Amino acid sequence: MIRVRFISADGGQTRQVDALTGERLLDVAQADGQPLEGTCEGQMACSTCHVIVAAEDFAKLPPASEEEEDLLDLAANVSRHSRLACQIVLKDEWETLTVRMPGAHRNMQGR
Repeated sequence: MIRVRFISADGGQTRQVDALTGERLLDVAQADGQPLEGTCEGQMACSTCHVIVAAEDFAKLPPASEEEEDLLDLAANVSRHSRLACQIVLKDEWETLTVRMPGAHRNMQGR
């Protein structure tokens, strides 16, 4: 089990949920009612699941692929700790993961 902490865009709300190893962060977030649209259903064809990973947790993650980096270039409110939630698969050794909602997104599929 991994404890995932979701922080609202304004920092005013924090929710913690327990997630299973191997789950995608996008699925965990959507099950918790977080405002991540995931328009492309996790196929890495949009940036509507953009999250900002806490600085202390960012180094835990494997590097983003070039394709993910390209999509993040198109996302709103990107930071140096931005990732796509559909590309984060939870691992036991992390124990915890904290992410902040970016506050806005751009649907690059044009839907």
